[in-house]
Amino acid sequence: MRVLTPKEIMGELDRYIIGQKNAKKAVAIALRNRWRRQMIPKELRDEIAPKNILMIGPTGVGKTEIARRLAKLSNAPFLKIEATKFTEVGYVGRDVESMIRDLTELAVNMVKREEQEKVLEKAKEAAEERIVDLLLPKRSTSNNEESKEKMRALFRAHKLDERFVDIDVPEKVLPMIEVFAAQGLEEMEMQLREMFGNILPKKTKRRKMKVKEAYEYLVEEETKRLIDMDRVTKEAIERVEQSGIVFLDEIDKIASKDHTYGPDVSREGVQRDLLPIVEGTTVTTKYGPVRTDHILFIAAGAFTMTKPSDLIPELQGRFPIRVELDALKRADFVRILTEPENALVRQYKALLMTEGVELEFEEEAVEEIAAIAERVNEMTENIGARRLYTIMEKLLEDISFHAPEMRGQRIVVTKGYVRERLEEFLKREDLSRYIL
Repeated sequence: MRVLTPKEIMGELDRYIIGQKNAKKAVAIALRNRWRRQMIPKELRDEIAPKNILMIGPTGVGKTEIARRLAKLSNAPFLKIEATKFTEVGYVGRDVESMIRDLTELAVNMVKREEQEKVLEKAKEAAEERIVDLLLPKRSTSNNEESKEKMRALFRAHKLDERFVDIDVPEKVLPMIEVFAAQGLEEMEMQLREMFGNILPKKTKRRKMKVKEAYEYLVEEETKRLIDMDRVTKEAIERVEQSGIVFLDEIDKIASKDHTYGPDVSREGVQRDLLPIVEGTTVTTKYGPVRTDHILFIAAGAFTMTKPSDLIPELQGRFPIRVELDALKRADFVRILTEPENALVRQYKALLMTEGVELEFEEEAVEEIAAIAERVNEMTENIGARRLYTIMEKLLEDISFHAPEMRGQRIVVTKGYVRERLEEFLKREDLSRYIL
């Protein structure tokens, strides 16, 4: 993948996220520093720890989207997890190390998909050969190669797709394990099932499938056979350790005030459990030990009821870069609706075009939607850009419902239409609270 400069990273993020220049700048430098670290001598490389980032800002302003787009740009294993998940069960909740196990699992699947693409052509050839052998009569007296070629030609022309063949498929007999099924121990249960599944003798059963279905199944089987899982695992662990990104959302919900009783005890317990992971430790996973020293942690929170200083000092010190994200205004909503590559206006146009309906938004209509979004956020809870989703759904509800009967029509959404559809909810605050 092409190595991007900080300016290029910001440019890529600008395609999807409006505003928040400071946050984009911070993550662009963090991503570039990863490449810089790989370029320096090994003895110094291990000494350079990632500069973790703490994003502070209201909900719906782009915190999660920045982290997700950053991971996509760098082709890095990325995991988003809510810090509150670890306070749900018992005293300190779910095992905090599980986030690294989840990240490793994601990395293994990512590398496996990449390897599958590399061996896909070989797998298709091998699957085709097996299908042709299955289709040939068992006692063929004619020239075998000639018969094969004829059968292959028929198969490639999709003339045999509806014929049936018998395929031996492994019979999955998993033992029932309910001992560890309590909440928070699902991972242990799954590992035990997998372990017993590997110990038990593998049985196969014969299944009758259509040629098309059998071919897809055999391609998958051949792909698995061609992939070296040891190499996949090794590369996945390397990728997690060197370029993994963990987005720790809702970190403000585990920030505790100066109390040593009630739920605050549990929150502080979670912070202390997070500390070694963020600081750098070795986590045991089913694929082997994974070091967390160079994983980039991006934490985020609104910090409306608490402050970053309410986090324990040790954890505060592990997030040296702090960026504040701005609340969204009317002008930002207009840009969010129209500018990004995944802009909401473009999404709805594309959705209705599938029904043969051409949808157009007047400039004044877009400005009115943005004004309503700003007003509703002020009247009720400020949920940032997410408010646009509820408003757009309510605005286009009737058009979406009747779209199949409106094929070939061109519909223009005007400022008047926006007001007509949404004004009644704005007048009645009790309605806007529940509907918008």
